[in-house]
Amino acid sequence: MKHTDERPYADPEAAARKLVELAANVEAVQDGRIYIERINAPFLFKLGGKGSEFGAGIKHAVENGWLELHESGTYVRLLRPGADLSAR
Repeated sequence: MKHTDERPYADPEAAARKLVELAANVEAVQDGRIYIERINAPFLFKLGGKGSEFGAGIKHAVENGWLELHESGTYVRLLRPGADLSAR
């Protein structure tokens, strides 16, 4: 018996794919930078993700070479803008 609904971004890969999708739809500023709040706010407030899911998604995207997270944590860069990440 389930007492809670499954969260769509509980899987780090699903969260990472959504974050890359969000980043791809944001106009980058200087040097391809995408400010973290441009993907954080929609993920948390429009899509209903949790902070822990956001963190796990960012980590997964960085580990897979999809995003580069600046050491300050203020922006990301898409590393494979032409890659189709929706295919499994």
